[in-house]
Amino acid sequence: MSRFDFTPYRRSTIGFDRLFDLLEASSRQASGDNYPPFNLERTAEDQYRITLAVAGFKSDEIDIVAQQNLLQVSGKKAEESDEQRGAFLHLGIANRSFERRFELADFVRVENAALADGLLTIDLIREVPEAMKPRRIAIAGSQPRDTTILTHPTAEAA
Repeated sequence: MSRFDFTPYRRSTIGFDRLFDLLEASSRQASGDNYPPFNLERTAEDQYRITLAVAGFKSDEIDIVAQQNLLQVSGKKAEESDEQRGAFLHLGIANRSFERRFELADFVRVENAALADGLLTIDLIREVPEAMKPRRIAIAGSQPRDTTILTHPTAEAA
């Protein structure tokens, strides 16, 4: 895949550096490891869900770390001895360690996480503070306009 050049946009925009950095980083990671597979879902206006397929992992083998604008999910399998592992004829279920990173927008926080049936679901919610929400500003000093229709005195005489 060819890399898209954001240089012309960087020259003509102000304050979007982080966005362009994210786009460039995601294009570099697109060819990376795709384990574990995941879904991103919008469940409501300001609510999202990430679902990761983590078959074979227990909740104590998965770490979820939320930092400012970054969610990191990692899994580390406990070492098994040869006796516990058994003699596999075919090993098709990946039980390797993983790390997934998700860039979060401003004011997005993790609401909860649950592991059931081999699926890890992480619910996210975007809560914009009241001070950051749009608000209507009243204009001071304006008087209501007089909308009386004036007629010319000669028009009434005719």
